[in-house]
Amino acid sequence: MAKVYQVWKGNNRFVLGGRLIFGPDWKSLCLSLFLIISPAVLFIVFPGRELIDRLNAAPLVCGIVIIVWDIGLLLLTSSRDPGIIPRNLQPPDPEEDPENPPPQYEIGQRPRLPRTKDVVVNGHTVKVKYCDTCMLYRPPRTSHCSICNNCVEKFDHHCPWVGQCIGRRNYRFFFLFVVSTTLLCIYVFSFSAVNIKLIMDERQREGKSATVPKAMGASPVSVLLMAYTFLALFFTGGLSVLHTVFITKNQTTYENFRYRYDSKQNPYNRGCLGNWAEVLFTRTPKSRNNFRAEAPQLGPPRSPPQQILNPLGQKPAGQDKGNNYRPEVQLPEGPMSRAHTSDDIRVSGYGPGFRPGYEGTRAAIDPGERPKDSVTFTGAPVEGGPLPRRKSGESGGRRVADTGDGGEGEGFRSARGSDSDIVSSFGGSQSGTCSKEASRRESVADLNL
Repeated sequence: MAKVYQVWKGNNRFVLGGRLIFGPDWKSLCLSLFLIISPAVLFIVFPGRELIDRLNAAPLVCGIVIIVWDIGLLLLTSSRDPGIIPRNLQPPDPEEDPENPPPQYEIGQRPRLPRTKDVVVNGHTVKVKYCDTCMLYRPPRTSHCSICNNCVEKFDHHCPWVGQCIGRRNYRFFFLFVVSTTLLCIYVFSFSAVNIKLIMDERQREGKSATVPKAMGASPVSVLLMAYTFLALFFTGGLSVLHTVFITKNQTTYENFRYRYDSKQNPYNRGCLGNWAEVLFTRTPKSRNNFRAEAPQLGPPRSPPQQILNPLGQKPAGQDKGNNYRPEVQLPEGPMSRAHTSDDIRVSGYGPGFRPGYEGTRAAIDPGERPKDSVTFTGAPVEGGPLPRRKSGESGGRRVADTGDGGEGEGFRSARGSDSDIVSSFGGSQSGTCSKEASRRESVADLNL
């Protein structure tokens, strides 16, 4: 039996048998790890060891702790479910509104669901949208990520550096990762500068030139780290300030850039302290998905579309062409066979002349019986509709269930003898010969319900 993560329809990548879930752009995560680990290693090997001799081991130990903490937050952000809403296997049933009854639809059509629906959140009316991909109405603050192809609860944004969507279940770790990366940049920049200052003091005690260029030349890695962290600080520091403002207002990045609360009150705002407590101190909700569970089997649809059967019981390849589909009567293959397409044939309620109250069913002739007339079709009465009519000259053939064999019963064949004759036989014996006009009346026109 397949697992959920093995048949997952999103663009995510799973590791360790579905225990870890990453976004589709995992290469960006590798780049982010490289941009953090590379300067961290340089700091430990060069300025860190020099600071042990010139100062003590505390700067190196604290630096290693911050580096490990930062990498851990990055992996927690990128490897967990951000708050994916499970997809429905079938569209939801339309809700009945006594004031606005749903429109009537023909047989075989599925009613269109409204694109939006109003829900009340903290006394405010909020519109939620229907997602055609996930076949559900998105909960408030939920949006569909086009990169991961999932609906994510409290969707903030898709972070290309983390390679994962940022939502309800990983926003806290994302914010702490951005802040810790900012602190790491400040820490490395500061102690690299301290290392250069200690080199200047050491050269001055030795009576050497203690200028800044001389000290930088004595520790070029410290200068490189200072330049790198200074540039990175603009990016990580700006993100830290931006998300600090968002948390204070209880807004997401997606909501802020769409200007959703410029002209109305934010229904999710709990005040400054309440908003910060919601992000940092509330319990992370449990994932809605069990990726290691067995995948559910797709059951039959709630309102299956009616199948169209042609006079030979075959399902036309173009059944999904709509309500005006003209069924094709296909005679068995062979040099003498031909195909008809006639507006006079009405099967299963499809076609321009369909009469309400009938639902077409197949009537077949038992191969053991030898009727005198051609194969007939009858109509099964639908509730509230009239009884089906039987045409004169039709045989009282016994109705049997469709076996799905294409409608060609054992020993049945139909061939065209000439332009004026249609010869029908069961088990190899001819049942009758008629003129061209009579054949149209018995084999096509008499099939109307």
